[in-house]
Amino acid sequence: MSTPARVVIVGGGVAGLATALAAAPAPVLLLDRGRGGETAASTLAQGGIAAPMAVGDTPEAHARDTCVAGSHHNDCTAVEALTRGAVEAVEWLQRQGVAFDRDGDGRLQLGREGGHDRPRIVHAGGDATGAKLMEALVAAARVAPHIERHAGVDVDGLVLRDGRVCGVRATDAGGNHEALHGRAVVLATGGIGGMFAQTSNPADADGGGLALALAAGADARDLEFVQFHPTALALPGVHCLPLVTEALRGAGARLLDEAGGSLMDGVHPLADLAPRDIVARRVWRACRDGGAWLDAQRVGAAFPTRFPTVFRACMDHGIDPRVQPIPVAPAAHFHMGGIAVDADGRSSLPGLHAVGEVACNGVHGANRLASNSLLEGVVFGRRLGRLLRTLPGSGNDRGRFALVRRKPSLDAPRLAGLRELMMRAMGPVREGEALRAARDECEALAGHGWQGGLARTMVGAALRRRQSLGAHFRID
Repeated sequence: MSTPARVVIVGGGVAGLATALAAAPAPVLLLDRGRGGETAASTLAQGGIAAPMAVGDTPEAHARDTCVAGSHHNDCTAVEALTRGAVEAVEWLQRQGVAFDRDGDGRLQLGREGGHDRPRIVHAGGDATGAKLMEALVAAARVAPHIERHAGVDVDGLVLRDGRVCGVRATDAGGNHEALHGRAVVLATGGIGGMFAQTSNPADADGGGLALALAAGADARDLEFVQFHPTALALPGVHCLPLVTEALRGAGARLLDEAGGSLMDGVHPLADLAPRDIVARRVWRACRDGGAWLDAQRVGAAFPTRFPTVFRACMDHGIDPRVQPIPVAPAAHFHMGGIAVDADGRSSLPGLHAVGEVACNGVHGANRLASNSLLEGVVFGRRLGRLLRTLPGSGNDRGRFALVRRKPSLDAPRLAGLRELMMRAMGPVREGEALRAARDECEALAGHGWQGGLARTMVGAALRRRQSLGAHFRID
């Protein structure tokens, strides 16, 4: 069987779509669990896109903030590619139809978020940037003649020939399996937030792509670094929590403790706009001591238009943020670790590439800077897409095929227990004894489902890193 000329891309979020669009005119088969991108974590992104577009701002200043937030664990080459490509990424998105918010003079509005030393965040639709990006990119992909899209399918296997990835096994909603071949496979399957009891991600952002790559023998990197967003709407017993965007703090909102005192004064020079790992730990502890609230009342009557997503989520749960503080709690938000790749998205496994949150090229270091995630998907997606245009086939039409699959999923009770375990042991604050106990529990769960094996690998990485760094904070 000859290798098809097409590229197979798994994942329909911003990273997958940017890769697919930039690969033109090479034929692309885009596989998506959802239908139209509505279930992608990218759609839920309230923060904007960081880009040094203001007078006096520079890629170097953006890079400095990125590395400070990442505890200087960042890959410098990747950071340079990200920050130097940021302005071009915003311009490309505008050409795709994204209408970023502008002021009365027609200039792009630039907001400020945690870890940035100045305003450099562009937004679309107030706090609906992810949804606006997805709307434009999905529309562009639908009319792109080189993209064939299959929605509602899950990829649970990789096809290899003589050690090189040359396709995937896709399963549709009816349980039907199909092997789909290509000259390269790209995983753009998102993060692992669904593995935790409280997350800002969709439930199916569960690390499935990462687990599949690990099962096939691909190298991983920095799996211990999980970012917790400090301000999700606190709803006891709810798995997927609405996000309360960091841009509110950029607009003057303040974090308060149970007694109404400031949570962040004296904790960090940037106070409420400190990097996320620092704020998340402070909010985590406040929640243990009685609760944490975000007072955004100064936004006032403009709340429904400036922050419509947050306003709607609060009102749906009986909270009017114009006149009431918002109860908040940390939630698993972003995985800095993932499949180890170079700046062009190549993994250690021939034929397999990865981009977006499932990948780790080191750009975020130990803690991602706010509004660098959508930017990462666009910059490195377009970079990978350009590579795929001219990527040759394997040149080998012979050889033995092999199928590597994930184990079956955990059943619902075991998965719920694993999520609680990960929240306790791998949350914003960690401790060796709890990690060792969690590793043993994950070892037992690994025999029942692939999520247990992935959790065991992540906990093992956290145990091996004995010193605190960025989002990996050990009190022992």
